[in-house]
Amino acid sequence: MFNEIEKHNHEEVVFCSDKASGLRAIIAIHDTTLGPAIGGTRMWNYSGEEEALKDALRLSRQMTYKAAVTGLNLGGGKAIIMGDPKKDKSELLFRTFGKFVNGLGGRYITAEDVGTDVKDMEYVRMETKHVTGISKALGGSGNPSTVTAFGVFVGMKASAHKKWGSDSLKGKKIAIQGVGSVGRYLAEYLYAEGSELFITDIDNDKISSALHTIKAHVVSPEEIYDIDCDIFSPNALGSVVNDETIPRLKCEIIAGGANSQLDDEEKHGKILKEKGILFAPDYVINAGGLINVANELEGYRQDRAMKQAEAIYDILQNIYSISERENISTISAANHIAEERLNKIGKMKHIYSANNK
Repeated sequence: MFNEIEKHNHEEVVFCSDKASGLRAIIAIHDTTLGPAIGGTRMWNYSGEEEALKDALRLSRQMTYKAAVTGLNLGGGKAIIMGDPKKDKSELLFRTFGKFVNGLGGRYITAEDVGTDVKDMEYVRMETKHVTGISKALGGSGNPSTVTAFGVFVGMKASAHKKWGSDSLKGKKIAIQGVGSVGRYLAEYLYAEGSELFITDIDNDKISSALHTIKAHVVSPEEIYDIDCDIFSPNALGSVVNDETIPRLKCEIIAGGANSQLDDEEKHGKILKEKGILFAPDYVINAGGLINVANELEGYRQDRAMKQAEAIYDILQNIYSISERENISTISAANHIAEERLNKIGKMKHIYSANNK
């Protein structure tokens, strides 16, 4: 366990347990060089503590890099609540979790994520001010999925421009894995653009809901990897681009809103480059959600958040240029940009601290 925590230099990992509420949670703070760690709270029915810890560590590190590459003055964190989001939610559970967040004194700011929503964050807010993604009625921004989806849409256009010389997505075949909050809004943007959509989800209710606003071909969750398409768009859970799925993919671009899409960043990033599949680094293309909640900390305005999310287009273009120039994978290029900023700010803080002792 300690080896896993030390692998990517996490600053702090907190295990939260409360018998009365049934809470079993992990809060991972990866890096606070740029500012307090921010990251959503994911509620999922994990197979065990080891799987939950791995997810918390991986996702919190991505939040650090996401903030760094998009120019935000925030660090990276993530929280995991072990449980079934359809059965195990309660006011007591989230208020208890809020007390643990509050105990970190602002080093970690939480928000909603997979399996949690605005209402859950309002319960958390009853115990701590260190939470974003609350309802607009309480001064928050509400569900950040619209801004996240817009950022993914913009990022797809940047990827299309790099691959085909035009950022138009009209007529492009796009396979969308997951039509929950982000996937559904993304599908609506793409449908309005004139794309041909193939959609799937493990929840049939989400499929039905999506089909109220778009027209799409519905395929099974397993079939989505075999669709002959232009763009494969993962918008559910991570690690879906792996040894088993890569040989099945029939696409030229991978661009979606899910976190940690590559099961092994270095290995699979390199394989995709060798196969000529352009990969939009997930923590860059889905940064709209972080941009949205970061705006909430400053006094929320959606127009400002949407304008900032447009910058994902140029950030990705820069990443693709570095990838091509240095002959490295796109995920390695993105990591390089993030690490360069972290190192510069870290050194500046160290010098400032030394000069003021």
